Amino acid sequence: MSSQIDHLFSETRRFAPSSDFASAAVGSADLYERADADREAFWAEQARDLHWHTPFTKVLDWSNPPFATWFEDGELNVAYNCLDRHVEAGHGDRVALLWEGEPGDQRRVTYAELTDEVKRLANVLGDLGVSAGDRVAIYMPMIPEAVAAMLAVARIGAIHSVIFGGFSADSLRSRIDDAGAKLVITSDGGYRKGRVSPLKPAVDQALGDRGHGPQETVEHVLVVKRTENEVSWTDGRDVWWHDVVPAASADHEAQPFPAENPLFILYTSGTTGKPKGILHTSGGYLTQAAFTNKVVHDLHPETDVFWCTADIGWITGHSYVTYGPLANGVTQVLYEGTPDSPHPGRWWEIVEKYGVTILYTAPTAIRSFMKLGRAIPEKFDLSSLRLLGSVGEPINPEAWVWYRHVIGGDRTPIVDTWWQTETGAIMVSALPGVTETKPGSAQVPLPGIGVDVVDDSGQEVGSGGGGLLVLSKPWPSMLRGIWGDPERFKETYWEKFEQQGYYFAGDGARLDEDGDVWFLGRVDDVMNVSGHRLSTTEIESALVGNEAVAEAAVVGASDETTGQAVVAFVIIKQSFLDQHSPEGLADTLRKWVGEQIGPIARPRDVYIVGELPKTRSGKIMRRLLRDVAEGREVGDTTTLADTAVMSVISAQVK
Repeated sequence: MSSQIDHLFSETRRFAPSSDFASAAVGSADLYERADADREAFWAEQARDLHWHTPFTKVLDWSNPPFATWFEDGELNVAYNCLDRHVEAGHGDRVALLWEGEPGDQRRVTYAELTDEVKRLANVLGDLGVSAGDRVAIYMPMIPEAVAAMLAVARIGAIHSVIFGGFSADSLRSRIDDAGAKLVITSDGGYRKGRVSPLKPAVDQALGDRGHGPQETVEHVLVVKRTENEVSWTDGRDVWWHDVVPAASADHEAQPFPAENPLFILYTSGTTGKPKGILHTSGGYLTQAAFTNKVVHDLHPETDVFWCTADIGWITGHSYVTYGPLANGVTQVLYEGTPDSPHPGRWWEIVEKYGVTILYTAPTAIRSFMKLGRAIPEKFDLSSLRLLGSVGEPINPEAWVWYRHVIGGDRTPIVDTWWQTETGAIMVSALPGVTETKPGSAQVPLPGIGVDVVDDSGQEVGSGGGGLLVLSKPWPSMLRGIWGDPERFKETYWEKFEQQGYYFAGDGARLDEDGDVWFLGRVDDVMNVSGHRLSTTEIESALVGNEAVAEAAVVGASDETTGQAVVAFVIIKQSFLDQHSPEGLADTLRKWVGEQIGPIARPRDVYIVGELPKTRSGKIMRRLLRDVAEGREVGDTTTLADTAVMSVISAQVK
């Protein structure tokens, strides 16, 4: 099957940065020139913004692809770069974390206080027998202790594996077993949608007998008291944080570790069902996370209040909650709860309260706010915002424009960023002071990054063509492998274009006439309709472009006549339903897509639904919708934020 993806949707709106924004921007056009002139020297320059205990002399070793090393003869301490050096530079009183719990409790944690906590915890980890190279599983809510746990593990050269607090005991167990974790750091629970979400009980279950005997590598469980829910206790194994951390010494010197020392394993779901442990190391990862955070989010640490809404259980929370912002010494918001709890304006209340200047969130959140209507954000003063960012999946042009207009007051640049767990940091994005942006386009590879769009044989498709997105050159924050499985690493990411040495990301994309990148969704989500390869993303964008639609998910369902037929699931805006009947709307939307894109893309079926199946990180699980569209038994729903949603959709479709 050809990998050429037909492109049928066009977007002509353009937004240039204001002269005021451009004149004060951190990222400038000459970054591209410097990176093009000498890529390795460019990345060495970015790396030298960090503190190196032993300066590196070697930048990149790519002699054994796909296994790269960056800055390998240099030594640094990741936690020292995020904490101690800011305190030593006189910024100890600067607030690192403006924390807000879901029930409304709050804490302001300065760089000096966070450094103190991390040093004490590093000493506790040593007392619990954890040393460099050991693995520590972290299963926590979004509380300051979660960030401190990551940094303390990094400080002693151990490897953390953060497991999202919504995963089940079985998911937790498979990840703890695969990593061979020695310690689990958790909490009694966290608050989610007004209720306590118990975490320690899930850890107890995970460590018990799940049918193959009890877990064997974990020696201790360190527990933060957050919600006061009752938990069972195993003497000798379980330790209360409040008993040991405040009592520990705050004297701890950060030791240097080699740049290629493993920093973390982050599990991502694999097609085989066995989770893939993506391995990242220290020097290259921190270099690119800090650099991209600084230039893409235009960080001015003295004045900005940055808020990335991701959970630390995902890569976005690693790179743009913990490591990037703290390496840059910025003040950031950390929020424990969900966007709609205890009321649908909670996020905007937080923006107003803390004077948030930079907001980085997912398109799925933006579209859910569109569904509720602009009346909610308009109750709050959002004038502190000066930059908006999007992450997680392609953002539809209409959602992009709504975000800029309603949330950004028509004045904020938007950075739509593309990257993955595997890439470690942002790869494709506008630079907000430089790029004339196009709603829906991720724009251009960042300075020092090599991106191309190719066909199945690895040939460039050129401007106007759609195909497979590849990374053509190694980058500092690239994954260093799959934990314990180098063959799977090669097979998953490098085998397809082994000859060219390209990394294949699994995403479809096209280049427009200016060479800007437009993502077309996962290649698995591309449909083959009457011989045309159509992108789900483009049809979804057309649907969201209709005044009635807040959100849409499109799948290809097998069809005797056309091979595959387009089936759409749409959520209607509340503001539209308040004034119109949904009667006949499905047919109107079918015709609308035909007018916007062409008859070939017109959906066979349009189902109006109340919700879409999403993972807790906000990704739509189209696989489950395909099951419904083809009349099959719905597959595994354990990673959904709301497991009941599929039975509701199935009932609406029948």
